[in-house]
Amino acid sequence: MRSIRPSFTARRGRGGRRTSTSLTAVALVSVLALSATACAGDDNADGKPSAVSTGDSKITIPDDLKQRLKEHGIDVDKWKNGAWKNWNRDDWLREANDFINPIIKGLWDPDRMRGADDPDQGVDDNDISGDQGVTDPTPQPVQARAVTPPYHTSAATSGKLLFDAPEGTMVCSATVVTDPAHPGKSNLVWTAGHCVHAGKKGGWYRNLAFVPSYNDQGKSAAELENASRSEIAPYGVWWADAAKTSQQWISKGGETGGDGASYDFAVIHVTPEQGSGGKSLEETVGGALPVNFDAPAVPQVKSITATGYPAAAPYDGQLLYQCQDKPGRLSIEQSDPTMYRIGCTMTGGSSGGGWVETGADGKPALVSNTSIGPVRSGWLAGPRLGEVAKSLYESVSKQFAGQ
Repeated sequence: MRSIRPSFTARRGRGGRRTSTSLTAVALVSVLALSATACAGDDNADGKPSAVSTGDSKITIPDDLKQRLKEHGIDVDKWKNGAWKNWNRDDWLREANDFINPIIKGLWDPDRMRGADDPDQGVDDNDISGDQGVTDPTPQPVQARAVTPPYHTSAATSGKLLFDAPEGTMVCSATVVTDPAHPGKSNLVWTAGHCVHAGKKGGWYRNLAFVPSYNDQGKSAAELENASRSEIAPYGVWWADAAKTSQQWISKGGETGGDGASYDFAVIHVTPEQGSGGKSLEETVGGALPVNFDAPAVPQVKSITATGYPAAAPYDGQLLYQCQDKPGRLSIEQSDPTMYRIGCTMTGGSSGGGWVETGADGKPALVSNTSIGPVRSGWLAGPRLGEVAKSLYESVSKQFAGQ
């Protein structure tokens, strides 16, 4: 079974050990911007500043975070000049409050975007224990269909999530979702946990950036070789200034198999690399999907549509695809929530892409995201979103409620 992860396809998950069900929040991210304005509070009761400058008038970092970074040997002043490339295991930040993602203006140029790789790793289907929980028969493959461009018209809330990992430049898929604290003006993005954090053997990925409607006109790889940044990213590049994933993923998630797959989801708050005219991400792309944390049981779901940018062969990661199928059930571990599973030929790169169901009211809502799939494409599985996901989502929303 493969996980779909950066630039990729469903990733992780491997059944076996029991996963904690605590509602621990995961990935808090501090507000940093190397080429953009950084938010900073200065209202401590004792009158002392709560943040310090890093030497760049555009960067302000809370004192406590800067101290933690120093303890890890990280000098934020040097970060944008290449210090982020240090992936020393001891310095790879893992804790919730240690997520940092300074904006490095221009880092995501057309070549880096196109070249993002798929670090997909697979495992045997034997890693799935069919006698644990409820697992339905393996679905028949559903051929992924290309989304009709412009993507902004056909799938406005979809996009690519770009980031750097020790293996190199990576990519996943992601979806713009609503923000209860900012109705109609959301800056929240939903993706897979393995697209922001390496799990139990690593820490937070770096240089996370979301590109809505990537390659909006659906140009071929050859045509994109000479494309401008505005053609590849017509709605801008939006950097993560906060990210959270489940503690279950951080504690149990791995590169192969299914450990942590039932909790393989993440919420990101983004800010534009360059000015957006004061518009939020939702206003910029023209929409955001609500998230359903009380989705019906699998037998009651008539159809789910998964969307993403598959990057592993036979796809090249430049075009947006969708699969539509009636879901079945997949149980990785009896103590964990049963996952949704659909037939789909999308490969690595589609990881993190949204799964949408149209409810009885006729309105679409996000109910899952691509997490894992077999070594040879044919089906995908995604976590059902319950209380852990809801707690994580509300936490990120509240973090920016007053801004």
